[in-house]
Amino acid sequence: MTTQPSRWQRLRPDLSPWRSSRDFRLLWSSGCVSAFGSFLTYVAVPLQIKDLTDSSFAVGLVGAVELVPLIVFGLWGGALADALDRRKLVLWSEAGLLLLSGLLLLNALLPTPVLWPVYLVAGLVAALDGLQRPALDSLTPRIVPHDQLTAAFALTSLYRNAASVAGPALAGVIVAVAGVQTAYALDVLTFGVSLLLLARMRAVPPSTGAEKPSLSAIVTGIKYAWGRRDLLNTYVIDTVAMLFAYPVAIYAFWASDLRADWALGLMYGATAAGALVVSATSGWTSGIHRHGRMLVLAALGWGISIALAGLVGNIWLVLFCLAVAGGADQISGVARTTIWNQSIPDHLRGRLAGVELLSYSVGPQLGQVRAGGMAGLVGVRGSVWMGGLACVVGVLGLAAAVPRLLRYDDRTDENVALVRAQHEAEAATREAAVAA
Repeated sequence: MTTQPSRWQRLRPDLSPWRSSRDFRLLWSSGCVSAFGSFLTYVAVPLQIKDLTDSSFAVGLVGAVELVPLIVFGLWGGALADALDRRKLVLWSEAGLLLLSGLLLLNALLPTPVLWPVYLVAGLVAALDGLQRPALDSLTPRIVPHDQLTAAFALTSLYRNAASVAGPALAGVIVAVAGVQTAYALDVLTFGVSLLLLARMRAVPPSTGAEKPSLSAIVTGIKYAWGRRDLLNTYVIDTVAMLFAYPVAIYAFWASDLRADWALGLMYGATAAGALVVSATSGWTSGIHRHGRMLVLAALGWGISIALAGLVGNIWLVLFCLAVAGGADQISGVARTTIWNQSIPDHLRGRLAGVELLSYSVGPQLGQVRAGGMAGLVGVRGSVWMGGLACVVGVLGLAAAVPRLLRYDDRTDENVALVRAQHEAEAATREAAVAA
């Protein structure tokens, strides 16, 4: 007799991937440690540039320095992830990131720190992140059972959102009390712990007959995405949502407009807090099969919440709307990642992860430009609510243009069936090898 899960069990995170996969436990623990360390540097770098230059333009220049390497190496990293041992690629990239954090530490320890190495390291970190992220994102489907992929992403999001909430606050205290040198030193330490955990994982070799990394291989991945309009639309919906409804660049002006400058930090943390709540109560997502509908509804929820945040004039209502938007974005992320991991063949997953990297990197960057430019034309709050409304219209239009996305069901989709069969065959081969 099968016992039905209680209401509490449906809400709490599904720990199945943690129980079933030793390598997932190591990967999750490595990411958890590394994420908190990375937020120390994320906060310390702009603060150090501010101290060295007292220029907001110099601080903003970091984003421009990072964008091009992230795009170029993200695509190349996707091709490498399909051709090499993904675990080894993640490991060596992590080692490179440790060395770069060490360079920031050495520069900060100089009697007079130099500015240009900070920019150089920021660009190199973006390049290594671009190389590592596709391998990291495409690693989980190789070490977690196919039916546990949604739960695996929810667990990964749990520590990422917790780091997004607690990391900047912790970093602010550490930098204020002990200086940027201590923040960089702690980041180096966390990378060291992460490397030790990654080194204990088993090898994850490429698929048989894997295509060598090349421009042609990258084009093959892009062509596959273009031929899968349902898959392509997940990228486009995410980009549209961030382009029209990502108002982070004008938070400081928004807080002043609401006469609530004291709440600026809360505004930055509100969306991450909402996402964290969803991650911590994500057990229900494992029972969802219509992930296309889930994605569209969540993207609409993001746009509506941002629009309402721009319309209300009370700071506490604004924070509430931003938290709801963060929860919707987290649900959207679960849906997108599940579709990608369930339906993309393993020999293409790294390259498609590179395309994915572009969608969630370029969208927010362009969204910052849109929010700031539109605020100059229609005011801060007008920029926010009109952007949210444009997001809703855009998502509805995309959903109508690609109805196959709304029909997506992991129980009947032919791409999911092919990937599931491949996953089961590889698992059976591994078990037979262990038995022998």
